[in-house]
Amino acid sequence: MISNSQIKPTARLVEVFSAIQGEGLNVGTRQIFIRFGICDLRCHFCDSAHTWNAPSHCQIECSPGLRDFETYSNPISSNDLIKWVERQNLPSLHDSISLTGGEPLLHAPFLAHFLPEVRSLTKLPIYLETGGHRPEQLEMILPYLDSVGMDLKIPSVSGESHWPEHQQFLQKCFDANLEIFVKIIVSQRTDPGELQQAGILIKEVSENIPIFLQPVTPLTESQKFSEVPVIAPLPDQVLEWQALMKKFVKQVRVIPQTHKMLNQL
Repeated sequence: MISNSQIKPTARLVEVFSAIQGEGLNVGTRQIFIRFGICDLRCHFCDSAHTWNAPSHCQIECSPGLRDFETYSNPISSNDLIKWVERQNLPSLHDSISLTGGEPLLHAPFLAHFLPEVRSLTKLPIYLETGGHRPEQLEMILPYLDSVGMDLKIPSVSGESHWPEHQQFLQKCFDANLEIFVKIIVSQRTDPGELQQAGILIKEVSENIPIFLQPVTPLTESQKFSEVPVIAPLPDQVLEWQALMKKFVKQVRVIPQTHKMLNQL
């Protein structure tokens, strides 16, 4: 009889594909993207609401960058995902593997099995893109991560509020000596007081953690789920907020979603 401890966890994916990273510290680099389904947040600006729920199928790219997708049923095993990532991993092509979503940490038990093996096989660094609100799940996979991009959700823009969790999450990443950066989505509705609170939170962990202010990309009608308007900030607002955040950390960059400019969706 197989015990519960011997049963390997599965995951529900949205897609696996090769593309140019368009956000944060790794912008412009080539990555293998593993997009997980399911998210427990409902950010007003989210352009990936299709990842919120558990999908019945996933799309797997056959050839890196060609968008020649095959469809597979969810959930999938770690062996399946290893096979698909290996197919993507052409010599010298990719800089890292991106775990994105949805919220990847909702699949932490799966990742704890998958990451040691994929890291050993591909020799690629593992980069986690996360809402930064699940510190307990983070602990399960910390030894297998190389870098983390944490979205800090300010309530005036996202509609979410997770200040204590963000603090714990960022501290755990810093204590593990991971490469870390914080991304904050800003819109015309941004409350400067919340930006200041975010700056203080990050500085309490380390003033050397870079902050990326990302002007929100307005949503299309088909992407909208909230009645809260998503409007890009004005240039003078962005300049003011960058100056504000530089009071707390050494490096503050303003970068929009460059992958959309390059049509790398």
